[in-house]
Amino acid sequence: MIRSVLPAEARAVAALHARARATYYPDGLPDDGTDWVANWRRAVELPGSHVLCVVERSRIVGLASFRTPEGAPADIVKLFQFHVDPDHWRGGIGTALHAACVEQWRADGRRGAVLDVHVDNRRAQAFYARLGWEPDPENPPAEGDHHLCLRYSVAAGGE
Repeated sequence: MIRSVLPAEARAVAALHARARATYYPDGLPDDGTDWVANWRRAVELPGSHVLCVVERSRIVGLASFRTPEGAPADIVKLFQFHVDPDHWRGGIGTALHAACVEQWRADGRRGAVLDVHVDNRRAQAFYARLGWEPDPENPPAEGDHHLCLRYSVAAGGE
């Protein structure tokens, strides 16, 4: 089942987020002092923000967070977070969750979507490429940046 995350689920969402992110940091997930539970609660409660989750057997196994960033055109949405529990990879959860995101973007009248993906997260880069995401030529990586900017044409279904 795919549905919106509830504020009370912020701790479970933060735990999934940490498990998924830890997979592409060779030395483990860095502790930068961020209170991810509070950040996820804010994301869920922020007006205009969407946080979707995939629930299997009463457990959140996938999540996506998106909204229009400040200063961006209203028809562009940014996918800020997209994670699937590593124990559930390659089971179609990510593809289904992405389809739910695209459905919501179309319903909201979005023309395009953008995201940043960590340069060491090759699995995610391949996943996004399969779904039609491509490098954003208007936002090349800055010197020393650890993220690649990708874009997606909502109207064209990624093409």
